[in-house]
Amino acid sequence: MSKLSHTDESGAARMVDVGDKTATKRTAVAEAYVRMQPATADLIRSNSLKKGDVLAAARIAGVMAAKKTADLIPLCHPLAITSVTVDFIWASDSVIAVTATVKVDGKTGVEMEALTAASVAALTIYDMAKAVDKGMEITNLRLMSKEGGKSGLYSRPIVQEDPK
Repeated sequence: MSKLSHTDESGAARMVDVGDKTATKRTAVAEAYVRMQPATADLIRSNSLKKGDVLAAARIAGVMAAKKTADLIPLCHPLAITSVTVDFIWASDSVIAVTATVKVDGKTGVEMEALTAASVAALTIYDMAKAVDKGMEITNLRLMSKEGGKSGLYSRPIVQEDPK
């Protein structure tokens, strides 16, 4: 079994030293689903919730979260992110897929930044709509792909899932 990168010889947690690594273009894509009542989805689609434009707020929250990942995850490196996009697709009448894409020219990857962006965007959707639907669920937070760096390309095998 390979040694974990975030532990030293004695097993103590440590930040990985990336000082000698070569900077490369790196990209990561993560997604999460938010399941809700169809009536809640209709309110979001029609921009009828009292708190305002749910998806605009969630998009900004996701971008901000990606930039703050090193403040939230103790062993993450602060990165000079070059791009963050947060997109939404209605997977069904009551499920919205949140996709976050993060890019950097750097010495370490942006998987955690993409995962953080997707999760905070999903949490913002929940926060904006919880007054009408406390039963919403945030599910399937996962890395979809990453490229760049020594380990190269990773792409999650595509499996057709029922978003309901």
